[in-house]
Parts: sequence; C-alpha cells; structure tokens
Amino acid sequence: MNAASQIGVIGAGAWGTALAQMLAADGTPVLLWALEDGLAGAINRTHRNELFLPSATLSPAIRATAELADLAACEVLLAVTPAQHLGSVLARLPQAPRDLVLCSKGIEAGTGRLMNHVASAACPASSIAVLSGPTFAHEVAAGLPTAVTLACGGGEEQWQRLAPQIARPAFRPYYSDDLTGAEVGGSVKNVLAIACGVVEGLKLGQNARAALISRGYAEMLRFGEALGARRDTLSGLCGLGDLVLTCSSTSSRNFSLGKALGEGQAAEALMRDRRTVAEGAFTAPVLQQLAAAQGVDMPIVDAVCAMLAGASAAHVVQDMLTRPLKAENQAEGAPR
Repeated sequence: MNAASQIGVIGAGAWGTALAQMLAADGTPVLLWALEDGLAGAINRTHRNELFLPSATLSPAIRATAELADLAACEVLLAVTPAQHLGSVLARLPQAPRDLVLCSKGIEAGTGRLMNHVASAACPASSIAVLSGPTFAHEVAAGLPTAVTLACGGGEEQWQRLAPQIARPAFRPYYSDDLTGAEVGGSVKNVLAIACGVVEGLKLGQNARAALISRGYAEMLRFGEALGARRDTLSGLCGLGDLVLTCSSTSSRNFSLGKALGEGQAAEALMRDRRTVAEGAFTAPVLQQLAAAQGVDMPIVDAVCAMLAGASAAHVVQDMLTRPLKAENQAEGAPR
C-alpha cells in the first residue's frame, strides 16, 4: 500500500493510540503523529505507548512520527489532539483535499466554536467529519465491540467513501449528517461526567446518579436544540450512549476528576497534576457562557463550574437539592 493510502492519526494520547491500533490491527498502514519528545521513537522501537496506553501491544503496521509534514500524503486523517489545541495543530498541517475526521470532544475556550468550525477555518480544503460515541480507549485498543456515530459534513457521498476505511469487525460506525449534534453530545457529556463523579465521591448513591444522568440529558437536549442539533442525534450513540458510559466508570477521566472533587480535593491541584486531559473541565465554563447567551437553563453545568472554581462540592450539591420544585418537562426539551 502506498503512502497516499495510509490513514493518519494526529495525536498519540490514549484515544489516538487506540484508534491507530484499531485501524492497524488488520495490517492497514497507519501513521501516528506524537507531540511528546521521544514518544514516536519509543513507539516504533517497542510497539508500545507506555506513556498513555500501556495496556496495548501495538500493531507493527503503525509507524509513529514526530513530524506533522509526514502526514501530508494521507487521504484520511483522524484528528485526536486535545480540543483546546486542535486549531493550532491543524494550522501547522500541510494543506490538501482530504477527509479530516474529528475525534476530540470539546468546545474552544475563548471563541465558543465547535471543533468542526475550528477545523473548517484551519483546513478549508478538507471534508470534515466527526467521530463520536461511547468509547473507552483501552477497550477499543483491545478489539472489544464498539459502535460510534460518524457524522459527515459531506453527506452520504463522504460517508460512502469514508466509512469502509474506518469500519472494522468490532468497530461499527453509524451514519449521521448532524455535525452539531455529534459534537454537542460529546462536549456536554464530559461536563456531566464530572458531576456524576462528584456524586460518587460524595457517596450519594445510585439513585442520585441516575437522576443526574436523566436531568443532565435534558440539559444536553435543550442546549443542543438551541444550537440546531437534532433530537434523534442526541438520543443516539454520540449523545445518550456516550453520556451513560462516561457517567458510570472511573475509566472516564472526567468522572475521575469529579470523584476527586467530591472527595474534597482541590480543583486547582487536580488540574495541575494531571498528565491526561479531562476535557470537561475546559468545556464547562465556555458551555455555561454559550448556554446563557442562548437562554438555556443548565443548572448541572453551572454547578460543575462552581466546583471547578473552588466551591465546596457538598455545598454546591446542597444548593442543587434546594432548588424550587417544578414540572419535569423533559420531553419538550425547549430552552427555558
């Protein structure tokens, strides 16, 4: 297979490495770009990424590189950098017509842009798609069954071209053309996962977690529809599916962050000490601002923002429990 047939993956964190392993497990050549000093060389020597995904032995079909220019010939690129760095990384990428699949979940701080808007501005020649859904990196790398949403800005024509290159026997993409819905689901669930981790850290029980997931999903619907996302997208893999997974396990970085907050650890220290990124911590403040601008009520997001700013988790939860009683009104999902 020539270089133009290779699939490129931008970002050798846990998720980027897992996607590279999934794609390369059948021998498909994958070129993996790593930012960290020495990481590309270590992956090529040992076929392991001890820094971010130590559980996986990587396919020899994966070749790592520290040079973005090496990805210039790839016709399909998966962008898996942290959301807040996506724009700056893509701006350094050699420009060419290609399929650019966004796998980072978040909203750009400072601009409030979704990742597909960031990518379109940085790579105007690319056809943008969004891959999102309930995915833990270590399970994908291990070849366990996974289903995702693949939202294609180029519609069914792009889907027909792109899906066969990404699908594998245990990795099943489902088509959508709703980029906004796919991104809103992935972004909002990260913030809600922090809240569910707080519930775990405070030992508030399974009833509280189930209630929070349900009411958080209502917030996701209200916000998504205000931005033009479709309800059916948010009720699928990239919305409700991802929310259930991320809000239920310490394998989620966002859930783990929330659990530590609930146990009384300081947000500032937690963020400073983390090697891997809990995207929800960066998304929460900008999500709060966007919701306010749209007139969308998101009390759980507000609570997470308060805790990230240093408020006591126990006090924030007490404030939530004393909110005025009202109709559930979840089915309407309208801004209010």
